[in-house]
Amino acid sequence: MTFVLLVVATVALGTALQRIAGMGLGMVAAPTLSLVLGPVAGVTLSNVAAVVAALMLMAVMWSDIDWRRFRGLAPLMVVGSVVGALVVRTVSASVLDVVLGASVLLAIAGALGLQSRLHVRGRSAAIASGGIAGFMNTTSGVGGPALAVYGIASRWDQRGMAATLQPIFLLVNLASVVAKWAVGATPEPGLVPWWIWVLACAAVPLGVAIGTPLARRVPVGRARALTIGIATVGGAVALVRGLVGVLG
Repeated sequence: MTFVLLVVATVALGTALQRIAGMGLGMVAAPTLSLVLGPVAGVTLSNVAAVVAALMLMAVMWSDIDWRRFRGLAPLMVVGSVVGALVVRTVSASVLDVVLGASVLLAIAGALGLQSRLHVRGRSAAIASGGIAGFMNTTSGVGGPALAVYGIASRWDQRGMAATLQPIFLLVNLASVVAKWAVGATPEPGLVPWWIWVLACAAVPLGVAIGTPLARRVPVGRARALTIGIATVGGAVALVRGLVGVLG
């Protein structure tokens, strides 16, 4: 029962934060579910829930989506996802924990530390950010921080970025799931019961219902700070667990 509540609460909280700040499901769900299910199953479950969340939030935020930015970020996402799937297939669970934790912490540090020092323009920065996000999303379930670094460095307005991230998350999470399936990097059959997958997806509308009224009241900066705080704790725990496994 505790595990069921954890899955529902994690996905609902992450979806609510994503409705408010544009990102949050992967940052909250991937580290948390990986600690319970292991990195392969935890990240894949997060990817599937993120597909459902992106579809629902696209419908809610459609009018603010910047399709030109989307086209700039999309090309290398699939490539990054395929490379990430190959990494998932070939390395141990402990190494994946290290990748997950380090990816989250480094991306968050970059997003927080570079906002006043870095200013990028042009298509090459967008393409590179898309590739990195695709790789990180497949290996760690967390592509948002890499896109946040790009958004901050390119001075992207928050409202447009939050909306445009939804089709980006839809594409990158679909690519992650398909790439893992294609290279045989999905969780072992029976490791996660089928009803857990259904439950995780069913928690998404709950998160949307919670986040939509809050989006009008909660400052985006506060929601983003909460998301980053939760992701930092989860990333740090995953990193320590991975290092213990690798060094032990």
